[in-house]
Amino acid sequence: MKLVNWGTAAAVVAAGGAVARRLLGGDGQWPPRSVAPARASRWHVVTINRPIDQVAPGGGIPEPLAQLGDAVEVQLRPAPGGRGTELAVRLRHGESAGVAGGAARISGTDPRRAVRAALRQAKQVAETGEVLSPDAPPTARETLLNSPLEYATRHGREEGRL
Repeated sequence: MKLVNWGTAAAVVAAGGAVARRLLGGDGQWPPRSVAPARASRWHVVTINRPIDQVAPGGGIPEPLAQLGDAVEVQLRPAPGGRGTELAVRLRHGESAGVAGGAARISGTDPRRAVRAALRQAKQVAETGEVLSPDAPPTARETLLNSPLEYATRHGREEGRL
């Protein structure tokens, strides 16, 4: 005959209840009323070492960002300390949260990737006059071992810090 540790059993039941309440959205309803609400988009900002009139000639927005059209909101302002221009961009329609956002990121359809890539390109065009690219091809032939490097080279400008 096994002895039951009632303290452990009570802790497991309490933890299970907390998890169920969290999954049910806090009010016991299934499906939860707000499965994955759209969050307000966060601003992606870079500092460009050029004055505003060189970053956005004629008051327009830089070409790589103009290609995104009405999907993004763009702000230009002087950078603190007289260090050039701050270029800020965010999605107008918010970001997907939870499972939907994770699935979009894994599948490569996350619109934030396009925003990040366009922001990096705008910075490069303003500072150097061209979009810089890594040497192609990075290796002489495709192998199983260099496929992670090739993936990182293709998608490196869409992720990470700006």
